[in-house]
Amino acid sequence: MKKALITGITGQDGSYLSELLLEKGYEVHGTIRRVALEDPDRRLCRISHILDRVILHPASLESYASIFRIIDKVSPDECYHLAAQSYVSYSFEDEFSTINTNINGTHFVLSAIKEKSPDCKFYFAGSSEMFGNAKEVPQNENTPFQPRSPYGISKVAGFHLARNYREAYEIFACNGILFNHESPRRGFEFVTRKITDGIAKIKLGLASELRLGNLEAKRDWGFSKDYVMAMWLMLQQDKPDDYVIATGKTYSVREFVETAFDYVGLNWQDYVIVDERLYRPAEIHELRGDYSKAKKKLGWQPKVGFKDMVKMMVETDLERLKKNR
Repeated sequence: MKKALITGITGQDGSYLSELLLEKGYEVHGTIRRVALEDPDRRLCRISHILDRVILHPASLESYASIFRIIDKVSPDECYHLAAQSYVSYSFEDEFSTINTNINGTHFVLSAIKEKSPDCKFYFAGSSEMFGNAKEVPQNENTPFQPRSPYGISKVAGFHLARNYREAYEIFACNGILFNHESPRRGFEFVTRKITDGIAKIKLGLASELRLGNLEAKRDWGFSKDYVMAMWLMLQQDKPDDYVIATGKTYSVREFVETAFDYVGLNWQDYVIVDERLYRPAEIHELRGDYSKAKKKLGWQPKVGFKDMVKMMVETDLERLKKNR
């Protein structure tokens, strides 16, 4: 039985990836922060249905000793490094912790694998935020990085760390450059979930407005469950490599809002208030990925379309709020 270690197992991607690996017969281990054990109803909610099937290890990305201990104890065949401070807007507010946690955490995991499990295959969760305001659209694996946030900068550093360990130490390290991917399990701090949760509250009479920032920013939005399949496929190849994972289509925040409001039969202009205080200090105008390499080498392509994903998120938030009334 293969053993997989997932950092960030309690997040959106970590929960879907856990389900996928369990279906494939893996023994699944995950790292969690100790605070999660003190508030399991909230912090472990995404994996509550599989808690009896996964093995959790308290750890901190800021502690090499804790990461080293877990790698030594588990001796994983595959490691999916998903944990990070991943909220872009927050990274502007606390750039020091974002950069320290994301860069050092990646370095600690790679170093521990090199020392204790050199045959372990490693996946690094890169981000389209690494491209920033790239000079070409769509972006592919050869597009130069021009990050526009502390988060993006930290991910570029992680990307190069993984590639360096691959080239210098022959670690099987893959970088997944994942464009925005959403789901009903997305955190409420992210704009997509803020939109669908806000719309559900408006529809049920629990709110009267929705405040948003830049409506014209364009993103390539896919479905998280599709994207974790791409992660797994990367580590099943004969040789490690880097891959863009995307849909190849862009939609503005405004289009996301329109689609979600249309689904519940409301006019978005009656409820949405643009609040310039919610704008990023440095905005990215358009991110759109070219996933042709992943399609050719991994046989991967997205399955869930934009409108279906938005409807799924709105439906889930409506049902959740109805149950909690």
